[in-house]
Amino acid sequence: MKVKLIAVALAVAAGLIGASAAFADQPMDNGQDTMMNGTMMGRFGGPIYNGPPALAVTASLVAAGGGASDYSTATALTNMLGAATVNAEVAKLTKQYGAAKVNLWLKTFDFAVKDSLKIATSAGIKLPAATMSGKDLATTLVKAGTAADGTFQIEFLLDKAVSHKIHVQVMNDIDKEPGLGKQADLDYHLISNQAFYDVAQALGMASVKLAPLH
Repeated sequence: MKVKLIAVALAVAAGLIGASAAFADQPMDNGQDTMMNGTMMGRFGGPIYNGPPALAVTASLVAAGGGASDYSTATALTNMLGAATVNAEVAKLTKQYGAAKVNLWLKTFDFAVKDSLKIATSAGIKLPAATMSGKDLATTLVKAGTAADGTFQIEFLLDKAVSHKIHVQVMNDIDKEPGLGKQADLDYHLISNQAFYDVAQALGMASVKLAPLH
């Protein structure tokens, strides 16, 4: 009888450990910046950048996407990487995440850029002229989003593109936007980490690492 009870207890413990591990593996929105090992981290796990935004890079991305009034992430990616590479990547992401999430990722990315520009304009910030295009721009974006440990983090890139303050406001706007919301915000960061990692590999930037959130 005692042996049976011990076996049952071990089975329950194993189940709890397994459940805890599975829960820990689930990506989460921390809801706020957090301190980790002496470094401030954003709500999705990427390190925070608090320096001045790289507005010339942002302006180049907006130009690649068709301009501020008609920005399209799909257009920006195509202009940077070519239709064949982008179509292959979209097919890969669709297989990995499903068509619905990939379509919503593109929609959320478009919203994020347009919302960033609206907030920046209201704050009196003006974008300079675009200075980069094509693979040069794609390479610059990957480098800008690669943290000190070699991992690409979309949060790090967005902080550099528009400032951490505006990035946080955009995330809050995504969370409240009808048709988007918190899950779309999470998936936007998650799929972006994977997509830009894939772009890095396509560009031959083999040292770039994939973020845990992907």
